[in-house]
Amino acid sequence: MKKIILFFAIAFACNASKGFAQVEVKPLSDQQSMLQSSDPQLAQNKKLLYDFWREVFEGGHLELADKYMAETYIQHNPNVATGRKAFVDFFSKYRQPQPIADTIKAPVVSIIAEGDMVMISFARELPDPKDSTKKYTTTWFDMFRIENGKIAEHWDAATKQ
Repeated sequence: MKKIILFFAIAFACNASKGFAQVEVKPLSDQQSMLQSSDPQLAQNKKLLYDFWREVFEGGHLELADKYMAETYIQHNPNVATGRKAFVDFFSKYRQPQPIADTIKAPVVSIIAEGDMVMISFARELPDPKDSTKKYTTTWFDMFRIENGKIAEHWDAATKQ
């Protein structure tokens, strides 16, 4: 009897786990609503990051980096050196100026701010390592510290390449 109960418990657990499969990560369509805050400073910090992302990071207008980034910018991504100049030098190899879009091109899930920190998250679609014919979604996070109206520090989940 114990074996039968154990069998059904295992079978139930296996089938139940299928019902709790990953929920697809989906971006929000109204990016402008993510910039709002009842605190004007938090709204300003979100807008600073939003414009930096559109103009400098995605738009490739690295000549605008000094408008958004502190010269002493601290980088915690292990592939990019610290400093605004190091950021510009690194991304100059990968980014060519393009027209600046009205919204962030990447699939933004959220932009949140608290104190001097702003975090932006994105939906990412990756190949399933167990089945190359399938893809799955996950979330990527970038967090920034704002100081004196400029981006002073950055964190993300990047690993050495």
